[in-house]
Amino acid sequence: MLKGLALALTVLLALLQYRLWLGQGGIEELAEVRERVASLEAANQPLRDRNARLAAEVLDLKTGLDAIEERARSDIGMVRTDEQFFWVPDVAVEAEPVVNPLPATELEARR
Repeated sequence: MLKGLALALTVLLALLQYRLWLGQGGIEELAEVRERVASLEAANQPLRDRNARLAAEVLDLKTGLDAIEERARSDIGMVRTDEQFFWVPDVAVEAEPVVNPLPATELEARR
């Protein structure tokens, strides 16, 4: 009887070890889940950083007037009443020489 009990306990231990190592919810599946968690964490990190920047901007907009003024100047083009606005266009292309479409005789006659 003692041998039968020892044999039954050994079989039970072997079944539990099988389930621990190879069965559903075992060590192998735990490693796969940990890999998925690590990849999802890496994918979420840029989003978390973006959310933190947006939260800081929202806080700055709620508490400070400097951020609101900067946003109004850059996005809407607003100018305060005590300021003067000067617009300097970018000159990227050199001016082409003006060609006179009139012949020289007509030009002299008009002078």
